[in-house]
Amino acid sequence: MATLSTHVLDTASGRPASGVAVSLEQDGAVIARGVTNADGRIAELAGSLAPGRYRLVFELDGRFFRRVALDVEIGGEPKYHVPVLVTPFAVTSYRGS
Repeated sequence: MATLSTHVLDTASGRPASGVAVSLEQDGAVIARGVTNADGRIAELAGSLAPGRYRLVFELDGRFFRRVALDVEIGGEPKYHVPVLVTPFAVTSYRGS
């Protein structure tokens, strides 16, 4: 079973993106929800995740990219971290540690 965390940074302002609503879906059903804190983090959006495909949805209200969805594959590792970098003109994500 795995845990999933995330971190949203507004790289245009050089600050964390606080107050971003994030949900985790599996097979179209929301299984977890959270909101980024003052540091732009959700330390544990979900725990006890079985291997499989999930969709992370970031509600970037007030920005050009209003909603960003990432499909991720959870395997056998115990911890997954997905940072998202946003600017008015781009969105980037990667598998963190």
